[in-house]
Amino acid sequence: MTSSPAEEPTIPSGTGTGHRPATTPAQDQELDFRKYIDGAAVLGAAANVIMQLATPGVGYGVLESPVDSGKLTVHPVKRTRTTLTYLAVAMLGTEPERVAYRKAVDTSHRQVRSTAQSPVRYNAFDRDLQLWVAACLYWGARDLRERMRGPIDPEVQKAIYRNSARLGTTLQVHPDMWPADEDAFDRYWAENLAQTKIDPPVREMLNEIVDLRMFPRPVQLLGARFNRWVTAGLLPAHLREEMGMQWSDRDENRFNRMLRVLGRVSAVLPTPLRNFPINAYLLDFRIRRKLGMKLV
Repeated sequence: MTSSPAEEPTIPSGTGTGHRPATTPAQDQELDFRKYIDGAAVLGAAANVIMQLATPGVGYGVLESPVDSGKLTVHPVKRTRTTLTYLAVAMLGTEPERVAYRKAVDTSHRQVRSTAQSPVRYNAFDRDLQLWVAACLYWGARDLRERMRGPIDPEVQKAIYRNSARLGTTLQVHPDMWPADEDAFDRYWAENLAQTKIDPPVREMLNEIVDLRMFPRPVQLLGARFNRWVTAGLLPAHLREEMGMQWSDRDENRFNRMLRVLGRVSAVLPTPLRNFPINAYLLDFRIRRKLGMKLV
Protein backbone atom coordinates (compact mmCIF):
# COMPACT_ATOMS: atom_id res chain seq x y z
CA MET A 1 0.00 0.00 0.00
CA THR A 2 1.38 3.38 -1.01
CA SER A 3 0.08 6.57 0.53
CA SER A 4 -0.11 10.01 -0.98
CA PRO A 5 3.14 11.93 -0.61
CA ALA A 6 1.34 15.23 -0.33
CA GLU A 7 0.05 14.76 3.18
CA GLU A 8 0.28 12.49 6.16
CA PRO A 9 -1.89 9.44 5.37
CA THR A 10 -4.99 8.56 7.26
CA ILE A 11 -4.43 5.54 9.50
CA PRO A 12 -6.80 2.68 8.59
CA SER A 13 -8.66 0.61 11.15
CA GLY A 14 -6.81 -2.56 10.12
CA THR A 15 -4.44 -4.03 7.59
CA GLY A 16 -5.79 -7.52 7.05
CA THR A 17 -2.48 -9.03 8.13
CA GLY A 18 -3.89 -11.15 10.93
CA HIS A 19 -1.92 -9.24 13.55
CA ARG A 20 -3.63 -8.00 16.66
CA PRO A 21 -3.06 -4.48 18.00
CA ALA A 22 0.11 -3.99 20.01
CA THR A 23 -0.87 -3.32 23.61
CA THR A 24 0.94 -1.72 26.50
CA PRO A 25 -0.18 -3.29 29.78
CA ALA A 26 0.01 -1.25 32.95
CA GLN A 27 3.09 -3.17 34.14
CA ASP A 28 4.93 -2.08 30.98
CA GLN A 29 4.42 1.52 32.02
CA GLU A 30 6.22 0.80 35.28
CA LEU A 31 9.27 -0.73 33.58
CA ASP A 32 12.26 1.59 33.27
CA PHE A 33 13.26 0.93 29.67
CA ARG A 34 16.41 3.00 30.14
CA LYS A 35 17.93 0.01 31.94
CA TYR A 36 17.81 -1.97 28.71
CA ILE A 37 19.04 0.65 26.24
CA ASP A 38 22.73 0.32 25.50
CA GLY A 39 24.67 2.99 23.66
CA ALA A 40 26.91 0.25 22.30
CA ALA A 41 24.13 -0.28 19.75
CA VAL A 42 25.78 2.47 17.68
CA LEU A 43 28.34 -0.19 16.71
CA GLY A 44 25.60 -1.73 14.60
CA ALA A 45 24.65 1.48 12.79
CA ALA A 46 26.09 0.57 9.40
CA ALA A 47 24.81 -3.01 9.60
CA ASN A 48 21.32 -1.74 10.37
CA VAL A 49 21.41 0.68 7.47
CA ILE A 50 22.31 -2.24 5.19
CA MET A 51 19.44 -4.34 6.55
CA GLN A 52 16.97 -1.53 6.01
CA LEU A 53 18.14 -0.66 2.52
CA ALA A 54 18.20 -4.31 1.43
CA THR A 55 14.49 -3.91 0.73
CA PRO A 56 14.58 -2.23 -2.70
CA GLY A 57 11.85 0.29 -1.88
CA VAL A 58 13.91 1.61 1.01
CA GLY A 59 17.24 1.28 -0.78
CA TYR A 60 16.22 3.25 -3.85
CA GLY A 61 14.25 5.69 -1.73
CA VAL A 62 17.44 6.63 0.12
CA LEU A 63 19.62 6.50 -3.00
CA GLU A 64 17.34 8.77 -5.03
CA SER A 65 16.13 11.01 -2.20
CA PRO A 66 16.12 14.71 -3.14
CA VAL A 67 16.57 15.64 0.53
CA ASP A 68 20.34 16.14 0.53
CA SER A 69 20.31 17.47 4.10
CA GLY A 70 19.24 14.03 5.29
CA LYS A 71 21.77 11.95 3.35
CA LEU A 72 24.32 10.11 5.44
CA THR A 73 26.87 10.26 2.63
CA VAL A 74 26.55 14.06 2.42
CA HIS A 75 25.87 15.11 6.01
CA PRO A 76 27.00 12.19 8.21
CA VAL A 77 26.91 14.05 11.53
CA LYS A 78 23.48 15.57 10.95
CA ARG A 79 22.01 12.31 9.67
CA THR A 80 23.40 10.40 12.64
CA ARG A 81 21.82 12.94 15.00
CA THR A 82 18.47 12.60 13.22
CA THR A 83 18.48 8.80 13.38
CA LEU A 84 19.62 8.48 16.99
CA THR A 85 17.18 11.19 18.05
CA TYR A 86 14.39 9.23 16.39
CA LEU A 87 15.39 6.11 18.34
CA ALA A 88 15.53 8.07 21.59
CA VAL A 89 12.19 9.82 21.10
CA ALA A 90 10.42 6.68 19.87
CA MET A 91 11.55 4.51 22.77
CA LEU A 92 11.79 6.99 25.64
CA GLY A 93 9.87 10.09 24.62
CA THR A 94 6.42 11.19 25.73
CA GLU A 95 3.45 11.06 23.37
CA PRO A 96 3.62 14.83 22.62
CA GLU A 97 7.32 14.47 21.88
CA ARG A 98 6.69 11.60 19.50
CA VAL A 99 3.99 13.60 17.71
CA ALA A 100 6.37 16.56 17.36
CA TYR A 101 9.12 14.42 15.90
CA ARG A 102 6.71 12.64 13.56
CA LYS A 103 5.66 15.99 12.10
CA ALA A 104 9.30 17.00 11.65
CA VAL A 105 10.24 13.73 9.92
CA ASP A 106 7.11 13.84 7.74
CA THR A 107 8.26 17.17 6.32
CA SER A 108 11.29 15.43 4.81
CA HIS A 109 9.46 12.22 3.93
CA ARG A 110 6.90 14.03 1.78
CA GLN A 111 9.63 14.64 -0.78
CA VAL A 112 10.74 11.00 -0.99
CA ARG A 113 8.79 9.13 -3.63
CA SER A 114 9.61 7.26 -6.81
CA THR A 115 9.59 8.82 -10.26
CA ALA A 116 8.96 7.34 -13.68
CA GLN A 117 12.69 6.63 -13.94
CA SER A 118 12.95 4.79 -10.61
CA PRO A 119 13.71 1.03 -10.83
CA VAL A 120 11.04 0.31 -8.19
CA ARG A 121 8.04 2.14 -6.81
CA TYR A 122 8.42 3.59 -3.33
CA ASN A 123 7.04 6.23 -1.04
CA ALA A 124 8.44 7.23 2.35
CA PHE A 125 4.91 7.08 3.78
CA ASP A 126 4.50 3.43 2.78
CA ARG A 127 3.65 1.65 6.03
CA ASP A 128 5.03 -1.68 4.87
CA LEU A 129 8.43 -0.11 4.20
CA GLN A 130 8.31 1.71 7.53
CA LEU A 131 7.47 -1.57 9.26
CA TRP A 132 10.55 -3.21 7.74
CA VAL A 133 12.77 -0.34 8.93
CA ALA A 134 11.30 -0.63 12.45
CA ALA A 135 11.81 -4.40 12.39
CA CYS A 136 15.47 -3.93 11.44
CA LEU A 137 15.98 -1.53 14.33
CA TYR A 138 14.38 -3.95 16.78
CA TRP A 139 16.13 -7.08 15.47
CA GLY A 140 19.51 -5.36 15.44
CA ALA A 141 19.19 -4.08 19.01
CA ARG A 142 17.94 -7.43 20.32
CA ASP A 143 20.65 -9.39 18.51
CA LEU A 144 23.44 -7.17 19.79
CA ARG A 145 22.14 -7.12 23.37
CA GLU A 146 21.81 -10.89 23.52
CA ARG A 147 25.27 -11.41 22.06
CA MET A 148 26.74 -8.97 24.55
CA ARG A 149 24.85 -9.89 27.71
CA GLY A 150 22.80 -13.00 27.04
CA PRO A 151 19.00 -13.38 27.31
CA ILE A 152 17.05 -11.38 29.88
CA ASP A 153 13.95 -12.16 31.94
CA PRO A 154 11.22 -13.36 29.52
CA GLU A 155 8.56 -11.03 30.95
CA VAL A 156 10.89 -8.05 30.63
CA GLN A 157 11.68 -9.08 27.08
CA LYS A 158 7.97 -9.21 26.26
CA ALA A 159 7.54 -5.68 27.61
CA ILE A 160 10.52 -4.44 25.60
CA TYR A 161 9.07 -6.05 22.50
CA ARG A 162 5.66 -4.42 22.98
CA ASN A 163 7.28 -1.03 23.58
CA SER A 164 9.40 -1.48 20.45
CA ALA A 165 6.28 -1.16 18.31
CA ARG A 166 6.92 2.58 18.78
CA LEU A 167 9.82 2.26 16.35
CA GLY A 168 7.15 2.09 13.67
CA THR A 169 4.10 3.72 15.21
CA THR A 170 6.01 6.93 15.92
CA LEU A 171 5.60 7.37 12.16
CA GLN A 172 2.76 5.87 10.09
CA VAL A 173 2.85 2.16 11.05
CA HIS A 174 -0.47 1.19 12.58
CA PRO A 175 -0.25 -0.71 15.90
CA ASP A 176 -1.95 -3.79 14.47
CA MET A 177 0.81 -4.13 11.87
CA TRP A 178 3.41 -4.87 14.57
CA PRO A 179 3.60 -8.69 14.91
CA ALA A 180 1.61 -9.88 17.93
CA ASP A 181 4.56 -11.43 19.77
CA GLU A 182 8.19 -12.35 19.19
CA ASP A 183 7.33 -15.68 17.57
CA ALA A 184 5.23 -13.79 15.03
CA PHE A 185 8.01 -11.24 14.66
CA ASP A 186 10.58 -13.96 13.97
CA ARG A 187 8.35 -15.40 11.25
CA TYR A 188 7.88 -11.94 9.73
CA TRP A 189 11.64 -11.36 9.91
CA ALA A 190 12.58 -14.67 8.27
CA GLU A 191 10.04 -14.26 5.47
CA ASN A 192 11.03 -10.70 4.62
CA LEU A 193 14.78 -11.20 5.07
CA ALA A 194 14.64 -14.00 2.49
CA GLN A 195 13.24 -11.51 -0.04
CA THR A 196 15.90 -8.86 0.42
CA LYS A 197 18.43 -8.08 -2.25
CA ILE A 198 20.98 -5.33 -2.81
CA ASP A 199 21.32 -3.97 -6.35
CA PRO A 200 24.73 -2.64 -7.47
CA PRO A 201 23.87 1.09 -7.20
CA VAL A 202 22.59 0.63 -3.65
CA ARG A 203 25.57 -1.59 -2.77
CA GLU A 204 27.98 1.12 -3.91
CA MET A 205 26.28 3.66 -1.65
CA LEU A 206 26.36 1.21 1.26
CA ASN A 207 30.06 0.49 0.72
CA GLU A 208 30.68 4.22 0.87
CA ILE A 209 28.99 4.26 4.28
CA VAL A 210 30.76 1.14 5.57
CA ASP A 211 34.15 2.47 4.50
CA LEU A 212 33.42 5.89 6.05
CA ARG A 213 34.17 7.66 2.76
CA MET A 214 32.00 10.61 3.80
CA PHE A 215 34.52 11.45 6.54
CA PRO A 216 37.99 13.05 6.22
CA ARG A 217 40.81 10.73 5.15
CA PRO A 218 42.32 10.36 8.66
CA VAL A 219 38.98 9.07 9.97
CA GLN A 220 38.80 6.55 7.14
CA LEU A 221 42.33 5.33 7.83
CA LEU A 222 41.66 4.93 11.55
CA GLY A 223 38.19 3.46 11.48
CA ALA A 224 37.12 2.04 8.12
CA ARG A 225 38.67 -1.41 8.46
CA PHE A 226 37.25 -1.92 11.96
CA ASN A 227 33.84 -0.60 10.90
CA ARG A 228 33.70 -3.02 7.98
CA TRP A 229 34.62 -5.93 10.25
CA VAL A 230 32.01 -5.02 12.88
CA THR A 231 29.40 -4.46 10.19
CA ALA A 232 30.05 -7.86 8.64
CA GLY A 233 29.83 -9.47 12.07
CA LEU A 234 26.41 -7.97 12.79
CA LEU A 235 24.82 -8.73 9.43
CA PRO A 236 22.69 -11.80 8.78
CA ALA A 237 24.67 -14.20 6.59
CA HIS A 238 22.40 -13.62 3.58
CA LEU A 239 23.07 -9.87 3.57
CA ARG A 240 26.77 -10.38 4.21
CA GLU A 241 26.81 -12.36 0.97
CA GLU A 242 24.77 -9.68 -0.81
CA MET A 243 27.43 -7.15 0.20
CA GLY A 244 30.26 -9.45 -0.89
CA MET A 245 31.80 -9.42 2.59
CA GLN A 246 34.16 -12.14 3.76
CA TRP A 247 33.63 -13.78 7.16
CA SER A 248 35.39 -16.79 8.65
CA ASP A 249 34.91 -18.96 11.73
CA ARG A 250 37.93 -17.21 13.20
CA ASP A 251 36.26 -13.84 12.63
CA GLU A 252 33.09 -15.12 14.30
CA ASN A 253 34.96 -16.35 17.37
CA ARG A 254 36.98 -13.15 17.75
CA PHE A 255 33.90 -11.02 17.25
CA ASN A 256 31.83 -12.88 19.82
CA ARG A 257 34.65 -12.62 22.37
CA MET A 258 34.80 -8.87 21.81
CA LEU A 259 31.05 -8.55 22.30
CA ARG A 260 31.11 -10.56 25.52
CA VAL A 261 33.86 -8.35 26.93
CA LEU A 262 31.93 -5.27 25.88
CA GLY A 263 28.84 -6.71 27.54
CA ARG A 264 30.64 -7.26 30.83
CA VAL A 265 31.90 -3.67 30.82
CA SER A 266 28.47 -2.32 29.90
CA ALA A 267 26.76 -4.29 32.66
CA VAL A 268 28.64 -2.50 35.44
CA LEU A 269 28.20 1.02 34.06
CA PRO A 270 25.69 3.40 35.67
CA THR A 271 22.54 3.65 33.56
CA PRO A 272 23.27 7.17 32.22
CA LEU A 273 26.69 6.07 30.96
CA ARG A 274 25.28 2.87 29.47
CA ASN A 275 22.59 4.89 27.67
CA PHE A 276 25.06 7.32 26.12
CA PRO A 277 24.78 8.71 23.44
CA ILE A 278 21.05 7.90 23.14
CA ASN A 279 20.19 9.94 26.25
CA ALA A 280 22.29 12.85 24.99
CA TYR A 281 20.32 12.98 21.77
CA LEU A 282 17.04 12.90 23.69
CA LEU A 283 18.21 15.86 25.76
CA ASP A 284 19.33 17.67 22.59
CA PHE A 285 15.86 17.10 21.09
CA ARG A 286 14.14 18.47 24.17
CA ILE A 287 16.31 21.58 24.18
CA ARG A 288 15.73 22.15 20.46
CA ARG A 289 12.00 21.72 20.88
CA LYS A 290 11.85 24.10 23.84
CA LEU A 291 13.81 26.76 21.95
CA GLY A 292 11.71 26.33 18.79
CA MET A 293 14.68 25.11 16.76
CA LYS A 294 14.49 22.80 13.74
CA LEU A 295 14.16 19.19 14.91
CA VAL A 296 15.29 17.40 11.74
